[in-house]
Amino acid sequence: MDRIFFVIGSLSGALGVAAGAFAAHALKDRLPADRLNIFDVGARYHLIHALALLAAAWAASRWPGSAASAAGWLFIVGTVLFSGSLYALSLSGIRALGAITLVGGVAFIAGWLALAWAAWQAKMGN
Repeated sequence: MDRIFFVIGSLSGALGVAAGAFAAHALKDRLPADRLNIFDVGARYHLIHALALLAAAWAASRWPGSAASAAGWLFIVGTVLFSGSLYALSLSGIRALGAITLVGGVAFIAGWLALAWAAWQAKMGN
């Protein structure tokens, strides 16, 4: 699992940089400032959680178990739902996509908690 998370995290990082560059160069003059800001938030969280996925890969190699794996999958789901919905919202203007963003944010939070649990369980010897 650690190798899968590392590969996906690395590719996600590359995609996050590409999304940020796309916003800065291709969208800057095409979107209103508020929608460009939404896209930028999606790219920022995309990059942060690409790094989080690398941390989950490391945790999965150090403390194998369901909590580290859950963290990795939650970061993947969170990136798709949170950042993906913000990208779609900013490009389409469809505000209803914000409901999907919320689910992605919850997945991010759950991923961080699962990562903490993986470390806690290892410390406790469980």
